[in-house]
Formats: sequence, structure tokens, C-alpha cells
Amino acid sequence: MAENAGEAGASPGALTTRIELGWKPCFEQQLDPTESAGALLARVGAHFGSRLLLLAERGEFEVPIQLNDGARDLAVGDWLVLLPAQPGADVGGRLDGKDWRIVRRLERQTELSRKSAGTSGRRQMIAANIDTLFIVSSCNQDFNLSRLERYLALALEAGALPLVVLTKADLYADADTLRRRVEKLRPGLLVEVMDARDPLQSRCLSEWCGIGKTVALLGSSGVGKSTLVNSLGVQREQATAGIREDDGKGRHTTTARSLHRIAQGGWLLDTPGMRELQLADCAAGVDELFTDVLEVAQQCRFRNCSHQGDKGCAVTAAVEADQLDARRVRNFLKIQAEQARNAQTIMERRESERNLGRMYKSIIAGKRNSRDRS
Repeated sequence: MAENAGEAGASPGALTTRIELGWKPCFEQQLDPTESAGALLARVGAHFGSRLLLLAERGEFEVPIQLNDGARDLAVGDWLVLLPAQPGADVGGRLDGKDWRIVRRLERQTELSRKSAGTSGRRQMIAANIDTLFIVSSCNQDFNLSRLERYLALALEAGALPLVVLTKADLYADADTLRRRVEKLRPGLLVEVMDARDPLQSRCLSEWCGIGKTVALLGSSGVGKSTLVNSLGVQREQATAGIREDDGKGRHTTTARSLHRIAQGGWLLDTPGMRELQLADCAAGVDELFTDVLEVAQQCRFRNCSHQGDKGCAVTAAVEADQLDARRVRNFLKIQAEQARNAQTIMERRESERNLGRMYKSIIAGKRNSRDRS
């Protein structure tokens, strides 16, 4: 077994078919006949920076990323096509990273990403091929509707099904009130309320955790994600830590992304807590989440209305008439402004890269002309 295999929560004996690993018809359609016959198909189970833990039908093994040109821009949950490192070599049933090379990554069914830290505007991949996104919040000081809207926009942009899980229900006298507030964020939004320490209560999530299904957890540190992982019956216990009593915020207990086998047969991807979630290019997800605000905005007198008290602003009028929630509108405008800044940052970075490329070409051309004259 790979040295760090236990970190991913995968058990070689439990891996029998691609279907159990999350294989779907959309991946099968991407294979050509030669790949279907002689290639090894594997899923990224964990990303350790310089190497990957891959899950295949015959077990699991590690491959070094730097030795594989096809191992760029990979995320946990990706499906990969591998061929023998030496063409024509008989690798038999061996699963050894030295025997295989990554040829390509299959197109993703879904992908979760966020804006990376800093001012570069670059996108940071979170996970790939996730079916359901468990957005975890707690019924204490961490409960924040605006943060939940960010996670919902992320899920909708990715194409994953969002399901909000409100944990620590024992800490709030009327958790059903919080449920109703969350349900108003989007028509038909799935919301479950529970004490994540109770495995019996976590059974309400079983429908999304069955064989071949993949779920991911997102939420701030201390909301009970690791406790929920334990209650779902993954094959490796997550370390848990208490919240800080002064502000209700938690300590990080998950430090890397990896897939874990769930008792019901599916896969769970746990992620480090993200107290601040900056959305990358998420325009479609934002529009889908805030359809109520956008529908009212179409009635504004001016197309470039800022919705902040402009003359003839239908959004302002709707807020004053209690037809739109003021908090929701403020968050919509904040996210829209953030998206615009990110887009500008990306454009400036691309222009800078183009200018740098032109400078390099000019230098090379100058050296070539100098050699020709000599």
C-alpha cells in the first residue's frame, strides 16, 4: 500500500469497480477504443503537492507529479487516463507509480473553485466531479446568511447539488427558525438540521452518500465538519477540536483535501475550513442564486443603475416596500463588485503577461539580428 494511503481514507479491499469509485457515462464517452482496452483509469484520491494518491479498481498507488506532463491542473476527484511508462511493457497487475504515466485528465462533470489568496485573481481548484455539496454551518455565532449565499453561488456555478447542513442544533433553542431563514435563500433549497455528533441524525444525508456518489463538505472552521465526517462513518477518524469560547469560531482540524470512503458506499471529500470565501469567475452561479434581485432590477429606469439609491431604482423601491431583503441586496451588490474587481485583475494580469511575452520576443529578435550582422 502507498505510504500515505491511510491519509485518504481509502481501503484497497473496498475498491472493486469503477462504478463504486464514481465512474459515470459522461467519462466513458470520452475514451477512445485503445484507451478502453489498454489504459489504466484512476481517480485522484488525495493531492500531496509533489505526488498524487490514485484510486483504481485493483487498489491504490502513488505517482509523482513532476514526472508526469499530464499531471497539471489536477484536483482531488479528477479521473485520469494512464498508460505504461515504457510502451509495450507488461506491467501485469502491478500498481506502482514507476510503471505508469499520466496521459490526460478526463473532462470534469463538475468543478469547485475559488479565488486564490492575494491580488492575482487566479482560480484555486477545490475539487472535481462532486455530485452534492454539503454546505455546513452551525446554529451558533457562526451562522451567517451572507456566507451561505457565497457557498451556494459556488455550488450552482459548479453544477453540484447544494444541501445546507445546520449543525450544533442543541446550541440554539429554535433551530427550525434558522432552517426557514436558510430555505428562503433559494426556492427548493435542501436544508437539514442536526446535532452532528449523533450518527442517527446524520442518516438523513444517506440518500446522497450511496455507492458511486461523491459529496464534498464546505464551511468555516469549527462548524462541525469533522464531527459530521465521523458520524457519516468514513473509514478514518477525523481529528476534532473544540471551538473558541469567546467568538464561537473553530480551530482548523483538516489540513489537506482527500477522498474518504463513506459507510453507505460513496465518497466524501473533506476540505480545510475556509472562513473567507472569495469567489472566482462565478457570474452564472451568482445570477442563478439572486434571480429575485435581477428580476426587479430589470424594472430600473436606467440600465446602468447601481441599485444604491439611484433615481428610478426599482431595487431600492422594493427594499423600502419590504419586497426584497435589504441584507440580501447588499450581499448581491458586494459579490457583484467583487466579481468585477476579479475580472479587472485577471484582464490586467493577462495584459501584463502579453507585454512580457512581447518583450521577450523583442529581445530574442534583437540578438538574432545582432548575430546576423556579425
